[in-house]
Amino acid sequence: MTEQTTTADQAATTAEQQHFDHLISEDSRVEPRDWMPEAYRKSLTRQVSQHAHSEIIGMQPEANWITRAPSLKRKAVLMAKVQDEAGHGLYLYSAAETLGTPRSVLNEQLLSGKAKYSSIFNYPARTWADMGAIGWLVDGAAICNQVPLCRASYGPYGRAMVRICKEESFHQRQGWEILYELSHGTEAQKQMAQDAVNRFYGPALQMFGPPDADSPNSQQSMEWNIKRFSNDELRQRFVDMIVPQAEALGLTLPDPDLKWNEERGHYDYGQLDWNEFMSVIKGSGPCNVQRMKRRREAHANGAWVREAAEAYAQRQAREAAEAAAAASSSQEDANEDFTVMAGRGSAELIGA
Repeated sequence: MTEQTTTADQAATTAEQQHFDHLISEDSRVEPRDWMPEAYRKSLTRQVSQHAHSEIIGMQPEANWITRAPSLKRKAVLMAKVQDEAGHGLYLYSAAETLGTPRSVLNEQLLSGKAKYSSIFNYPARTWADMGAIGWLVDGAAICNQVPLCRASYGPYGRAMVRICKEESFHQRQGWEILYELSHGTEAQKQMAQDAVNRFYGPALQMFGPPDADSPNSQQSMEWNIKRFSNDELRQRFVDMIVPQAEALGLTLPDPDLKWNEERGHYDYGQLDWNEFMSVIKGSGPCNVQRMKRRREAHANGAWVREAAEAYAQRQAREAAEAAAAASSSQEDANEDFTVMAGRGSAELIGA
């Protein structure tokens, strides 16, 4: 490679970087065909694929309750919710693929344990009230985190989040309704609802990630306009949102340090157990092994579907190629016939 070629390549890269920086500074969208720094691509692939994995793994605790839901209506609603989560995973895998990593590779990263998913899904759903707590607290935290992602700088991710957030809002309302009915039922039902909130309150607050000082990716993600708010800012928003909702439910949040701070204009809340959080992330949660075992089983059981889809796609491609070749051959024959006829016509004119 000549020095002149190297200089030209560097100039091209500089121009592309400047264009990317301009898009970010103008709060515009980066699209798949745009040049982007490799660090931006890598960070987005990690975040979007982790989000997709979380949607897929997150189906498990709720799917386990479909057959045990207390009424036909509850079964139908819960089934629809689980199907929504599957759809969210597919939207997000599609968005991640536009960054250059095939879905098969993303799946393999999850199955091998290289990729992570949200720690909240490594906790068991022990009672029907847990379906309410998951809907109200877990989906509520997801909405608080994901609504700003609708404005993410990467176009496919932001557009996928618009659809996802609309559906998550219904999931949260469903969860709140379950808890409301239980908390206004018998004493046993109210206690069951309170126990569910006690179990999921802390892990739900941890969904926003570690404190800002301990979050290695958050600041850079904000500089790229992928995230709009820090982990701690989002966590504070969520706490401020759920305190009055808990009061409406007639339930208490299990935090003795939770109180209104007039000076800050926000609720103060107690320290979370970050040692437990890191332990769950590393695979030592109550359900880590079970969740991944079932995911691997489902992947293996679905092999025939993937093989059938691949065979169908290959057949479609082969038939399309054959049709194109036949059309091209017919066009060549028609052109040849036209040339012969044109030649005869010219000869007749000359002979005349």
